[in-house]
Amino acid sequence: MRLRIVDAFTDRPFRGNPAGVLLLDGGFPPDAWLRQVAAEVNLSETAFAHPLPPGGDADWALRWFTPTAEVDMCGHATLATAHVIATSGLATGLIRFSARCGILTAETAGTAGTAGTAGSAGSAGEGTITMDFPTSSLTPVEADPAVRSALGTEIRSVHDTSEHIGDLLVELADERAVRELTPDLAALRGHTRRGVIVTAAAEDPSRGYDFVSRGFFPAVGIDEDPVTGSAHTALAPFWAARLGRTSLVGLQGGARTGRVAVRLAGDRTLLTGNAVTVIDGELLARP
Repeated sequence: MRLRIVDAFTDRPFRGNPAGVLLLDGGFPPDAWLRQVAAEVNLSETAFAHPLPPGGDADWALRWFTPTAEVDMCGHATLATAHVIATSGLATGLIRFSARCGILTAETAGTAGTAGTAGSAGSAGEGTITMDFPTSSLTPVEADPAVRSALGTEIRSVHDTSEHIGDLLVELADERAVRELTPDLAALRGHTRRGVIVTAAAEDPSRGYDFVSRGFFPAVGIDEDPVTGSAHTALAPFWAARLGRTSLVGLQGGARTGRVAVRLAGDRTLLTGNAVTVIDGELLARP
C-alpha cells in the first residue's frame, strides 16, 4: 500500500503541517490496525480513505487518527488527502468526503499539485484546494483557573467551541504573546476535550495575515499542532466578528508555520491552502 507524507497549508516542503495519507482499495481495515499505522507514522494525524460506490452523497469515506486516538474532524489531513487524490489523477474539481462530522468537500483550483500562494478564500490561486467545513459555534466561558495557570499569560477572553472540535479558544493580548507562549502541557492535558487554541490579532496586517494562532492538543497525544485546519472553523467566526470581514487569512504555528485563508459563509467555513507531497513510499505491514 502506498503511503504519502504531505505538508499541508504550505506551498513548500518542511513548512505547514505534515499528515500521513493512505488510500485504501476497499473498506476500512480493523481499527486496531489503523491505530497502529497512525502511531507508526507518528504525525499529528494520519488520514485513511477509500472510494465509495457512485451515486451517493460522497465519493470517498475518510477517517483521521492521531498517534493515540481517532478524531471527529481534521482540516490539514483532509487537505492532504484531497491533494493526493487530485495529484494521483483519481479525481478533478470537487471531491466529496463522508466523515464522522458529516459530508465535507474539497475543490482543487487550477492544476492540482502545482505550488501557488494562498489568497483570500473564494479567490483561490492555481494549485490551491478549498475545503467546505461546518462552522464551529462559540460560547463565552470563564477561564478555568487551572487553564489560566497552565498558559501563564494574560487572557482576554475564552470561548468553548462546538462538539466537532471540542477546543477552548483563548484570546491573548497580542501576537507576541502567542508567539512566545510556553504552556504547561501536562497541566492542560486534563482540562480540555481536545485542545487549546490561542490567538491574537496580527501586529502588522500588511504582512499578509489578519490573525495568528497556535494549537496545543496534549489530550489527544499532540503537544503542538503546527497548522490546524479545523481550528479555523472557530477562528473564522471569532475574527470575522471583531474585524468586520468574512474573508481573512490566519497564520498558525511555532517552529513550523502555515497560512489558512478562510471565508465565513454562515454555518459553513471555507478553508483554502496549498499542499506538497514530501515522502512517497510503500507500507509493507498489511492488515
